[in-house]
Amino acid sequence: MSADPSQTPLPGTNPPSGPALAKTLREGGTIEPVREILWGDAAGVRKYESAEELTPEMRKLIIRLMVVQADTEFASIQQHRPWLDGAPTLEDRWIEARIVADESRHGLQACRILRDFGEEGQQYIDDLLSKREGQHKLDAFNMKFDRWSDVGAFTCFVDRVGVYQLRAFQECAYGPLARAMPLMLSEEQLHLNFGFSVLKRISKDGPKYYGSKEEAQAAVHKWYPRALDMFGHSHSETSQKAIAMGLKRWTNEEARALYIKEVTPLVASMGLELPSPDFDRHIL
Repeated sequence: MSADPSQTPLPGTNPPSGPALAKTLREGGTIEPVREILWGDAAGVRKYESAEELTPEMRKLIIRLMVVQADTEFASIQQHRPWLDGAPTLEDRWIEARIVADESRHGLQACRILRDFGEEGQQYIDDLLSKREGQHKLDAFNMKFDRWSDVGAFTCFVDRVGVYQLRAFQECAYGPLARAMPLMLSEEQLHLNFGFSVLKRISKDGPKYYGSKEEAQAAVHKWYPRALDMFGHSHSETSQKAIAMGLKRWTNEEARALYIKEVTPLVASMGLELPSPDFDRHIL
């Protein structure tokens, strides 16, 4: 990961301090990895490097977050699988295979962190591997990809939420989790670009590629509300605790607002429209 030029000190000047680095991350920037905790109640202390160092409450929250993370990765594999040999072009099929491989590695990465928690973590891993379609924690991952436009909208909208969740963990207080983020984020970028390209081609090219503009618009209305739900409840006490513990850098509502600001011009560039943020929402 390359350094943010704004974080490179000039000769004769002091390097950015912990609070300045935390501010850069909170505003969506990137920094070189550091060993200190940058925000929360333990800011300035060395990052925790093993499960034994964690408080019971922090241990419980990390396990909870990693179980959800792994569950979404494994569920996504099940959703994409039918399109490995059903995507409209050879290039699309190749990228589908790449996405499935990425999701498998990301699930493995989350499970490796769960293994830090001994027998308890392994029990969660065993349960995750037994999950079948329709048994997952989040609504967006229990929905089938009935059309190719579903694949495009899912990777454009739902995977983009996943990127926000991963970015929230960047340089977090638990070292093993913080170090897993750069590679996962770089791989997820492929998914976002692919989803945007698929939806745009459906909207602009229609039958010459696949489907129609109307189908692309229907997919936006189907997946955008589920994507917004994935951020969780507004005013969530758990998200506040995660910030205080140095595990996440945004509240649910802050991350959702950043996401809406990002996707609004993207969808307009496709010639499509976003519904109201309150449309068909299940979690507010």
